[in-house]
Amino acid sequence: MKYSKEIKVGFLAIVGVMMSVFSYNYLKGINLFEKNRKFTIKYEKVDGLSVSNPVTLNGFKIGKVQKINFNPKNTKELLVDIVVENDVLFPKTSSAELYETGLIGGKAIAIIPDYKNDSTIANDGDMLKGVIKPGLTELVNQILPQVQLQIEAVMKNAEVVLGNINNLFDEETKQELKSSVRDFSNLTKSLSETSQEISNLISSNSENLSYAISDFKEASNNIKTISDSISSKDLRNITSNLNDLVTNLNSITISLKNSEGTAGQLINDNSIYINLENATKELNILIEDIKLNPNRYINFSVFGKKNKAFKKNN
Repeated sequence: MKYSKEIKVGFLAIVGVMMSVFSYNYLKGINLFEKNRKFTIKYEKVDGLSVSNPVTLNGFKIGKVQKINFNPKNTKELLVDIVVENDVLFPKTSSAELYETGLIGGKAIAIIPDYKNDSTIANDGDMLKGVIKPGLTELVNQILPQVQLQIEAVMKNAEVVLGNINNLFDEETKQELKSSVRDFSNLTKSLSETSQEISNLISSNSENLSYAISDFKEASNNIKTISDSISSKDLRNITSNLNDLVTNLNSITISLKNSEGTAGQLINDNSIYINLENATKELNILIEDIKLNPNRYINFSVFGKKNKAFKKNN
């Protein structure tokens, strides 16, 4: 059976059109031979997201972005269509998180399953909740204004401080500061010279220092020898004698407190002290009278001098 030329051309044209449609959809990330489910997601912005970018679940690619358009009902929103493999199931209340895939700004969509609140499986054509995960660029953009404000505040404070410093350091103060720096430099130089002199002194007297150190070591050894020569038995005898001495002193103290013996009575009996005091006073009076009137007690007079009257001192 022979086909006409027109039929062959028509058949080839149909095949060519089909191949073109397949190639076009393939380049857009749509495989006509795969059975996929389609979902729509709303976002306020999709910076860096492109058609054919991956859709993942737990880090595993399960689909791709099919189309990105403005929402005809609200142009402030963007509608992103994704296709997901049929054998991948997740709840209808799951969210679609837009995140950065790297530092260069590439974006992808991650399905975050919500197994706790709803067990209804998402079906083809359902709307998923869109969530934007802040990337490095967003974080920098959020922090940068605050950092800029802080830098501006620091710069203002620095200007104020510099102004105060300029006001504080007038010409006279600057000259005094220069003088202080110069004096400090001279002091450092003097310390260096003194250190060098001390070093030279030590070097010149190193032999004497060695002898002194040797003598000190010898003295230390002698002290150690004397300490070692005192046996523990001698120390026990000394300790025993000291204990006996303390006991005797305690006994004497107790005896004195109890008025035992002459010493105890002298300490504790007031009458003996009073009698001794009176006797001392009488003895002082007698000595004074003898000095004034010695003839009263020694009967020897050449001129018959009259005795002086003794005046008693109270």
